[in-house]
Amino acid sequence: MTPGLHWIDWLIILVYAVLTILLGWFYSRRQNSTEEYFVGSGEMNPLFVGVSLFATLLSTISYLSMPGEAAGKGPVTLLGMLTYPVIFIVVGYFFIPIYMRQRATSAYELLEQRLGLSVRLLGATMFLSLRLVWMMLLVYLAANAMTVMLGADYWVINTEAWSIAAGQFNDADPTTLLPGLYRWELSELRIAAVPVIVLVTGVVSVTYTTLGGLRAVVMTDFMQTVLLFGGALMVLATVTWKFGGFGWLPTQWHDNWDSQPVFSFDPRTRVTMVGTFLSILTWYVATSAGDQTSVQRFMATRDAGTARRALLTQLCVGALVVITLHLVGMALLAFFETNPEALPAGMGLKSDADKLFPRFVSFELPIGISGLVVAAMFAAAMSSIDSGVNSVTAVVTSDFFDRLGRKPDAEKGSLRSAKLLALIIGIIVVVGSTYMKYIPGNITAVTNKTANLFTSPIFALFFFALFVRFAHPIGVWVATLFGTVTAAAIAFSGPLVVFLATNMGVDPQTFGVELMTVIDPGTGEELIRSAVREMNPESGMLELVARDPISFQWIGPVSLLVNVAVGVGLSWVLPRRNLELDAANAKA
Repeated sequence: MTPGLHWIDWLIILVYAVLTILLGWFYSRRQNSTEEYFVGSGEMNPLFVGVSLFATLLSTISYLSMPGEAAGKGPVTLLGMLTYPVIFIVVGYFFIPIYMRQRATSAYELLEQRLGLSVRLLGATMFLSLRLVWMMLLVYLAANAMTVMLGADYWVINTEAWSIAAGQFNDADPTTLLPGLYRWELSELRIAAVPVIVLVTGVVSVTYTTLGGLRAVVMTDFMQTVLLFGGALMVLATVTWKFGGFGWLPTQWHDNWDSQPVFSFDPRTRVTMVGTFLSILTWYVATSAGDQTSVQRFMATRDAGTARRALLTQLCVGALVVITLHLVGMALLAFFETNPEALPAGMGLKSDADKLFPRFVSFELPIGISGLVVAAMFAAAMSSIDSGVNSVTAVVTSDFFDRLGRKPDAEKGSLRSAKLLALIIGIIVVVGSTYMKYIPGNITAVTNKTANLFTSPIFALFFFALFVRFAHPIGVWVATLFGTVTAAAIAFSGPLVVFLATNMGVDPQTFGVELMTVIDPGTGEELIRSAVREMNPESGMLELVARDPISFQWIGPVSLLVNVAVGVGLSWVLPRRNLELDAANAKA
């Protein structure tokens, strides 16, 4: 056993990174068209596609958030698996047959056929915004987890003696890329860990994605899922061995967990059973039926039957991994509660539950096993980055360049442009990931506040296009605006209360909350946000926060309800459209 990562662990991580790049190079030699690059020529194995779907949609967020949620909040989110049969029926039999008949590179071509070019571009733009923010969050979370494993925020290089040591930032923010990547202090060069890890993760995943296209993405996703699941099993096995059995399994509701009722009429209640069911059902259906990342994989299979098998594989693998990761959280809670000396000073079982998993991986697993699990975590990050980059590239190419007449004349030129675009998108993701630190909440809350912001409004576009015959483009546009504003208002209801109180004099008690200052749990001192100090160094302003008056669980369901209600109502009162003429114009 060894504290921190051994050189053998680093060697395993390096070998894995090199293998993924070589795999991308291997598949790049077989490409001769953009169809092969984006959808694998539509003949891919449904087993691999299904596993890729799982790896794409859950990835690092699940690998870090589910153990943290189970350890620090409670296991109620396990009830989300009850939605899986409903998801399979709705997506598999109502949406997949339509998409497989269409056989388009971009799912948003369907929107133009029914609602016009403007709605198609609206859907594509919202998708781009959603996936870019989502990928930025993934990279940021992976880098933060790695700093926990390293036990340091930066590396200190003595430029006189040329020695390297590690340290913790006390008076500077190490999570910004520029400035913040490095600092000079007399004879020392301090290099921040987070941006370096962000760069490495982004470079590897973007490289093999740019080279290999969807085939490389799907195959590496399969490898990454095997590593991810194996890493979680190794943590369970290690804790079980240390306990001499399954004594870590909880037999009653743990004191560290929140109250998680069946339902609450108080919208401030963070998690309820009903809220969990509705939130996961909304997210899964909306993502599977309206997100290019999912639709692109369905279209990479032969027909509707094989696409349904891919969806079933995704749900089965997802259920298995969800159960495993929740058990990991419970095991970690029991281990660190029994061995409090294994936690560094200032790290709590509840306040820092998201850090328990990476801490255990780095400091408690045997040499070599740590490297495999860390490789699994970065594999999970890369699986989402590669899928997102490939899907975003497909949408930009099909819905903007090709549709607006910017397509190169030759197929080789199109393929070369697609690869260059994938590279540019990857660079944007790496740079933008440094701004994710400003979103408040633990990993689960932050994920919901970003991933659900556009998920429901995008899905609503497809609902109107496919199932509301009298849908009107103006009504759909207005409904999308209302749905998105609703999602944003719920997601950032806490900061919104602070803004209204400090700038407009609105009493926070109107929303059932009060303003608070941020307190350092280690010292008990009030914290000053570095961004405020940078903008006004002499003001000494404290960061004011407020509890969210509406839980993040209601972002997806409520925004979808508002979206559909407004769109159907407006479309009903607006003049009816000539659908045959619209279809002819779209075809022309």
